[in-house]
Amino acid sequence: MRRGRRKLAWGAGLVLAALAVFLVPTIWLRPWSIDHYYARVFLRFALRHPMLLSQLGMFDGTPLDFYSDKLDDLSPAFEEKEARMVRGELATLHSYDRAKLTEKGKLSYDVLEWFLANAVQNDRFRDYDYPLNQLFGAQSELPDFMINIHPLKSPRDAERYVMRIARFGVAADQLLDGLRVREQKGVIPPRFVIREVLDQMDRFVGPAPRENPLFTNFASKSDSIPGLGAEKRRRLEDRLEAQIHDTVYPAYQRLIAYERHLESVATDDDGVWKLPNGDAYYDRCLRDETTTDMPADSIHALGLRQVAGLQGEMARILAVHGEKSGDVGAAMARLVRNPQFHFPPGDSGRALILAEYGRILDDADRRMGALFGVRPKAGLTVQRVPAFKEATSPGAYYQEGSIGGARPGTFYVNLRDPAETQRPEMRTLAYHEGIPGHHFQLSIQQELKGVPFFRRVIPFTAYAEGWGLYAERLAYENGFHPTAYDSLGALQAELFRAVRLVVDTGIHREHWTRRQAIDYMVMNTGIEESKVVTEIERYIVNPGQACAYKVGQLKLIELRERARQRLGSRFDIRRYHDVVLENGSLPLSLLERVVDDWIRDELKRPSAGDRG
Repeated sequence: MRRGRRKLAWGAGLVLAALAVFLVPTIWLRPWSIDHYYARVFLRFALRHPMLLSQLGMFDGTPLDFYSDKLDDLSPAFEEKEARMVRGELATLHSYDRAKLTEKGKLSYDVLEWFLANAVQNDRFRDYDYPLNQLFGAQSELPDFMINIHPLKSPRDAERYVMRIARFGVAADQLLDGLRVREQKGVIPPRFVIREVLDQMDRFVGPAPRENPLFTNFASKSDSIPGLGAEKRRRLEDRLEAQIHDTVYPAYQRLIAYERHLESVATDDDGVWKLPNGDAYYDRCLRDETTTDMPADSIHALGLRQVAGLQGEMARILAVHGEKSGDVGAAMARLVRNPQFHFPPGDSGRALILAEYGRILDDADRRMGALFGVRPKAGLTVQRVPAFKEATSPGAYYQEGSIGGARPGTFYVNLRDPAETQRPEMRTLAYHEGIPGHHFQLSIQQELKGVPFFRRVIPFTAYAEGWGLYAERLAYENGFHPTAYDSLGALQAELFRAVRLVVDTGIHREHWTRRQAIDYMVMNTGIEESKVVTEIERYIVNPGQACAYKVGQLKLIELRERARQRLGSRFDIRRYHDVVLENGSLPLSLLERVVDDWIRDELKRPSAGDRG
């Protein structure tokens, strides 16, 4: 018996020694294996970002859930730590011999190298963003996270919901530290941005605590939590009310006070050219968003060519239907005023819009077999954009589901005014955000097998938004639009993205004003000004991002046509789409390499005739 215990202890010692040999380098030093290094990169990043862990949802409700009572650290000191970590991880990556990796291994190496090296280069402009902005600023993203991401499925979730709300004060003070750093560097948003953020925060703190969205969300969801008794629920609601009153509202008042100060020193200049070394910053934004080296003037010229081409395509359809003025923007503006394309006002119109989107997506899903081999397992829902952020949100956006599918992907539709939704635009918007657009792209990426985990979550805007716009064109090419008006809606949406190339570079490189950009977009697309204003203001606070759509889409079309030409009768569009999606998000140069490798492999395979 004693010998058995000695053997057991000896065996346990060997296991512990082996674990130490594995864990010490993996956690603190250079991991033995590059696969262990990949895991460490992701874990190091994720463990420092509790809100990301909630977004992924992998460990919610498990013993590994140490994070769901915490918010991300938003302080300048943390940003500096992140920058040091990225530089260190890039150096570690370069210590591995890429030549010894498999082809799949080399692709993972190159993806991570591109991502880390790009982040190192971006760090030069670390404080050039606007943490509080009308589109995706922290003042709206924090409540949005609590309402749409934090789970409320168990009593523990409910308890941690209140604990997270209690951290809003710390988050606000961290944001204030960052705002002061930016002000010292001369990085101050345009005055209209500050005013819209102030309006947003004033509305947020206006209601009594029990009428605030943070409280009403909790009250509506906690009623159905199993095991949460009435008395415990009442106590949590009392605590939540107190936290909103004593922590959240004072935190927002501190942010409001600082924004009022910034308003007094801000200017009405809109482009980032106004910032110190602003032209170099914009060049970096374009590189970051498009994953190409295309300069601003080339992107501007590309936009002008695309606008002319798409307007010609639309003019031909309009002419067939009796509209021969040649002014596409004016013709589209007249067309969309037709009452047949609108929904009734109020909640009845909102319900009809959501139901129509559901029908469009169901129809698209039934058509996918001819175009795709791989399909996502994750579900898709259609929901309204939270009312508290509708005023400054875009017309729609997609929120990916959790890893594992417990939370489905969600297509959010802005229903602030049902009159803003016109039937001809609905199909192409559903295809972009839902099926086969972002829902396919992001869900398939999350479900990838046989790749390092970071490949399942890493983002590249030109790939993602290029795919969304490519999905729109794919639907148009394959007859998803039953009427000429639906086709015009699809082309108008693509024209809208071409105009983005012109106005984004116009604002940030050509010194266009906000008004100039609005007028250009309205005149050339025929889209009503209320929507255009939201979009132009988005480009002002997110420079370069709007250019990624068309650049990415055109690359996907170019690669598809290259494959079609080289493969001839061997070309299968399903295989092309599978290759693009089953490698996850990639910089465009690496996507091109993947497709070229696939074409070469397909040419080596015997054709059906050869096998016969």
